[in-house]
Amino acid sequence: MMPVMAGGRVAYIVKRYPRLSETFILNEIRAMERLGVALHIYSLLPPEPPPHHPMVAEVKARPIHLPTTPGRKLLAALRSHAAAFRAAPRGYLRAAAHAATLMRHSRARLSTARQFLRAGFFADDMRRQGITHLHAHFANAPTVTAELASMMTGVPFSFTTHAKDLYLTSPRLIAERVGRAAFVVTCTHYNLDYLRTVVGSAAMPKLSLVYHGIDLSHFSYRPPLAPAAGRVVRLICVARLVAKKGLDDLVAACALLAAQGMAFHCEIVGGGPLASELAAQIAACGLIDKVSLRGAMTHADLIALYRACDLFVLAPRIAEDGDRDGIPNVIVEAMATGLPVVSTSVSGIPELVRHEKTGLLVEPRDPAALAAAIARLITDPRLCRRLAEAARGELDQHFNCWETATALRDLVGARRCEAVTPEPEMLRKVA
Repeated sequence: MMPVMAGGRVAYIVKRYPRLSETFILNEIRAMERLGVALHIYSLLPPEPPPHHPMVAEVKARPIHLPTTPGRKLLAALRSHAAAFRAAPRGYLRAAAHAATLMRHSRARLSTARQFLRAGFFADDMRRQGITHLHAHFANAPTVTAELASMMTGVPFSFTTHAKDLYLTSPRLIAERVGRAAFVVTCTHYNLDYLRTVVGSAAMPKLSLVYHGIDLSHFSYRPPLAPAAGRVVRLICVARLVAKKGLDDLVAACALLAAQGMAFHCEIVGGGPLASELAAQIAACGLIDKVSLRGAMTHADLIALYRACDLFVLAPRIAEDGDRDGIPNVIVEAMATGLPVVSTSVSGIPELVRHEKTGLLVEPRDPAALAAAIARLITDPRLCRRLAEAARGELDQHFNCWETATALRDLVGARRCEAVTPEPEMLRKVA
């Protein structure tokens, strides 16, 4: 294992921390701290209201964000921007010019102005804290903020791009951000192949694949239970209630299973804008006693629910606007507990759910095929056990958070000084 970079202090820039739906970022931050990295967390928005995952309490770093009240926010921004300008006027003006260029060529002018405001606030704190590297999660607003703060301070930045942020950002902007970054991480081969079509050959060495890992010690493996006469099979789906998750297809598949006389109950865990629409579909299909919308829950409660269920089902698809999943973290978690998985062949999912080997895959937007795959697992306990055992072995090799965080830490240690050549005035302030 490589040593932690001497004297390095790393700051994460995220949209909101903590956030119930982003356990993959929480896992990474927690693992990086355990590996000895001195971390700071900059959040574009205030923390999400409780409940929070219990693991949040294990993280030493506390999120820093602009004050929420308008008066205090304005005063803090003015003070920090003035300090950033005094510390490195050329870097500050370069960042201001870059923000102005982004605003001229973007419809999201107000968003860019906000990122510039936040970048100055973070840049002032970065100097006081001795930050030596910035890492942003998501290629949109957090990376724009990291770029601007990097220009103001001379501290190199990197970013992880996931799915929505990658495919809903123009290829030109992605290529430009990769070009300015020290390195770029993505979480699936599918994304990596796309990035390679977007960036120039000179930037390709900056691209790395690092899967989202989980702490496997939190998930005790239990072999799938064989169906017993009269026992209701419990299905679980964990997803935000948004179009790309294909939850209407899952409800339609459940209607087909009910029509076949299958004894099952499906629990959908998560919140989102489609809750009312899905509830209406469940009622219209006569599934109120077979499909439940459970809402969002903490990680501890979710792990307990995984252990109480028999099968995991998720039916993602590519949304009309191009939004899509990468490899949903919940599939990794379900496999870790021993649940056989049914999903769709979208984006990076086949990299983990390999058909007939670590799970079953169907084409998206096909409720009949989804229902048939679920029915097959309900009636074939040997297949369930074989798939579950193979899936758990796959996690040990590629989705252990200690290994994935080590890979990211080593990238920071190897490349944190390559992207930006600080001006002398910046070096004096960061030293």
